[in-house]
Amino acid sequence: MRSPRVTPDARIDITAEVCPMTFVRTKIALERLPVGGVLEVRLKGDEPLRNVPESARDLGHTVLGLDRLEDGTWRLLLRREAAGC
Repeated sequence: MRSPRVTPDARIDITAEVCPMTFVRTKIALERLPVGGVLEVRLKGDEPLRNVPESARDLGHTVLGLDRLEDGTWRLLLRREAAGC
């Protein structure tokens, strides 16, 4: 999934985190954004790659893109949606 050219409102790096902190940190960062805000998450490893986008979708947020970077990490773009979406 190729990310659109979007300037994120906030960025976090969870490359050093392990489950369940990978999504805990992502969820907290999303909650700090206004509705419509975009969060860039840098992640690595199979578990976060599967679970972070899926968990964000389960909470009603939108995955805007997921790109593999040259250093082997991934860049995930999430848009915060209104609660109860």
